[in-house]
Amino acid sequence: MQTHLDTPRYALVTGASSGIGQACATALLKAGWHVAFLARRTQVIDELLESLDFQASQAMVLRADIGKDQEVREAFDTLQKHWGRLDFMFNNAGVFPAGASPENIEAEDWRRAVDINLNGSFYCLSNAFRMMKSQDPMGGRILNNGSISAHAPRPGSMVYTTTKHAMTGLTKAAALDGRAFNIAVGQIDIGNVASDMTAVMATGIVQADGSIKQEARMDMDSVTQTVLNIAQLPLSANVLFTTIMATQMPFVGRG
Repeated sequence: MQTHLDTPRYALVTGASSGIGQACATALLKAGWHVAFLARRTQVIDELLESLDFQASQAMVLRADIGKDQEVREAFDTLQKHWGRLDFMFNNAGVFPAGASPENIEAEDWRRAVDINLNGSFYCLSNAFRMMKSQDPMGGRILNNGSISAHAPRPGSMVYTTTKHAMTGLTKAAALDGRAFNIAVGQIDIGNVASDMTAVMATGIVQADGSIKQEARMDMDSVTQTVLNIAQLPLSANVLFTTIMATQMPFVGRG
């Protein structure tokens, strides 16, 4: 069991049942943090935690659909009751709807993405503010997952790209509003990460010019280490925006 903290520090990661969220929550746990894993699907988290070596009091599993404000509020109330503190939140949960041209986007798919990617991120940030302002010592850090799509779209990604551009506004406004309360708010924009979900990138994916090309991917460890580095900064410093991407991916340049 790895423990590297002199005093207990408490984190919450949303979308912690898979992918980036699960990897970052696990990395925080292994680095000695107390970690609340929040997701809609909790069985997979329970199974993961059974396979890890840590003190039982070091992890908490919270179930919530972040698109529903009451469920988010209840999850944070549980966190408040059991731990009474939140030092770091990774606002990570999100959905990526199937690609479609604007005229083919279903209103239901649009609403679902906005409810989770934008509204849900706000609900989580709002409740994190509530805890961080009321605790002693006051303050904490919030890291929003913006994605490369917060800067540039892929073909057929209007829904996802719109919500991620909105995340940038959420980050800037929250960073300003958090100053008076020692709450540091930043955003990490993550590029291609090697996973089952991005396997198609290794074989070929549609580019802006309509061609199909392979895209480079980076290891998940590159992402988790970046998130850990940000989480461990003193609150006197803030990484407002950072981009972590595969060096060879076609993000910088014309499509």
